[in-house]
Amino acid sequence: MIIRKAERSHIIVKRVEIEQRCEALVQPILDAHEFELWDVEYVKEGANYYLRVYADKPGGITIDDCVTISRALEAKLDAEDFIEEAYILEVSSPGLGRPLKRERDFARSLGSSVEVKLYKPINQQKEFTGILKSYTDDMVVLESEETELELKRSDIALIRLAFDF
Repeated sequence: MIIRKAERSHIIVKRVEIEQRCEALVQPILDAHEFELWDVEYVKEGANYYLRVYADKPGGITIDDCVTISRALEAKLDAEDFIEEAYILEVSSPGLGRPLKRERDFARSLGSSVEVKLYKPINQQKEFTGILKSYTDDMVVLESEETELELKRSDIALIRLAFDF
């Protein structure tokens, strides 16, 4: 199946609109329980569409918390009924390897160990690990044992919290 550029653009706009509307519906639920929204994503995987909500709280979110959010959000989504396709709603914690996407993700992660994957290598290396020292809209600064590394955000394919074992 070939998807034309205009169709692909429409699909992206539709996905973003669904994510934004869902975020607006779930935010009051999270606020009422003092949970924090990490992300909302609407994706197609195989034959199924998934609407995923990632939430957290200090000390970590529990399964019961996810059930509370899911039930309240299901009621709102059913009432609004703005998603045409059948989908599976998933509510979970962002997980250990959570990507940093929003301003608050970066702010919360200052001083933490992060993994960075680049689109193209710098000195034949595409993956870096270090302490997130600072960031701007354009740059991320990592501190490692050897040096301080400045990376353009436009060169970063993925930045996430590192697994510390």
